[in-house]
Amino acid sequence: MNTNFEKLRNDKWFSAPLWISVALVFILSAIGLQLQGRIWWCANDSYTLWSGDIWGRHNSQHLFDPYTFTHILHGFLYCALTAIFLRRLPIAWRFFVALTIGAAWELLENSVAVIERYRAVTISLDYFGDSIANSLMDIFSCGVGCIIAHKLGWWRGILYFLLTEILLLVWIRDSLIVNIIMLVYPIEAVKNWQLPH
Repeated sequence: MNTNFEKLRNDKWFSAPLWISVALVFILSAIGLQLQGRIWWCANDSYTLWSGDIWGRHNSQHLFDPYTFTHILHGFLYCALTAIFLRRLPIAWRFFVALTIGAAWELLENSVAVIERYRAVTISLDYFGDSIANSLMDIFSCGVGCIIAHKLGWWRGILYFLLTEILLLVWIRDSLIVNIIMLVYPIEAVKNWQLPH
């Protein structure tokens, strides 16, 4: 009889090397972000866990903000990629790969070149990089997204992804897909629509 507990064991979730590797991703990410000059927490002496104003100075400086949901969607994408290209790997280790990709993106996203790109072509005019705490939560959110995507499966996962994108467009006039488009091929009309009115 294959119980849920046995299934978790078979997927290698209870492996010490896995959780040591996951811890190392977070530790190395924090060190890398600090070496890039990122601060640990909001420089404006605000200690709330949530910042909901994407146009304000507190955006990306606290643990959570509306972009947390885009990082959950990163986890969906990385889960799909690992399911396609690393399907023989147990899900627990695909989770680790997805988390590592999410961490690599956080380091790249907080590089001077990408920060300047955000400031030049997106609505993030007052963006000077994430706090380390925010970046670590973004990596965590990516991992959560990977697990949710795996649990939902392909079709429900795609539906969840699309519904989240629509919710974000209505709520903050931004989303993961729009963010990618604006970084790669900025559209002035979209940028004008995104600005606060």
